[in-house]
Amino acid sequence: MTIKQGDPIPDVSLTLAGPDGPKSIKAKDYFAGRKIVVFAVPGAFTPTCHKTHLPGFLAKAADMKAKGIDAIAVAAVNDVWTLDAWLEASHAKGVIDGIADGSASFAKALGLDLDLSEHGLGLRSKRYSMIVNNGTVERLNIEENPGVAETSSAEALLAQL
Repeated sequence: MTIKQGDPIPDVSLTLAGPDGPKSIKAKDYFAGRKIVVFAVPGAFTPTCHKTHLPGFLAKAADMKAKGIDAIAVAAVNDVWTLDAWLEASHAKGVIDGIADGSASFAKALGLDLDLSEHGLGLRSKRYSMIVNNGTVERLNIEENPGVAETSSAEALLAQL
């Protein structure tokens, strides 16, 4: 079942790409007491993710934080090392948290997993953005087409704040 507005974030283990290497944290602990923007991409370094989606959130990070957002996170079905390298190469490290969802457990728990095997990518996450307030989904924007970042863009989400 797909998560919806008003639902709590499932309490799965998350792996964050941190300055000292991978950090494991329970979702309930990561989201507790904070208002967080999360956007998900099918994969680090993939065209729309790398050229449009991540850069949009990086460019609008200060605007989002000025509207009360405590943190911005990107979730990707990649290993923590690939996600960390992507954040570093994109100059997003330290601005956007990286949730490495290598086994797609977070995407599956949200009901937002996507099978892209026919394109050689395997199981991935749907492209989406959401506002999570103290562990509860306030807004959720899911793209119908994983090759575009419109409904889930930083601009669209910023307009919802």
